Amino acid sequence: QVQVVESGGGLVQVGGSVTVSCVVRGRNLSFFVMGWYRQAPGKERELVASIPVQGNTYYADSVKGRFSISKDSTNNAMYLYMNNLKPEDTAVYYCNKDSPHWYWGQGTQVTVST
Repeated sequence: QVQVVESGGGLVQVGGSVTVSCVVRGRNLSFFVMGWYRQAPGKERELVASIPVQGNTYYADSVKGRFSISKDSTNNAMYLYMNNLKPEDTAVYYCNKDSPHWYWGQGTQVTVST
């Protein structure tokens, strides 16, 4: 059974920064294309950034230049560094492998206030 646990969100002011983290239990994330997803109220979950086993990272146009994804193979963890936050970044953030996904974790809420 794979378990994904996200943490690190919170309330941030516009223009601020926050880092969210996830730990994967039960699988070595180094073997998978991993991604950060987010779901805003009333919207579908969307891919924000992904990091492959090898090769270039991917960023959605809406976050390009502001967010950075990385992974720590030693700790089986992944991070999303979010800078210059905007109100539209408010969402629950999830990490998972690419489709077919593992069971989703509880996510971590990021709220950007004006």
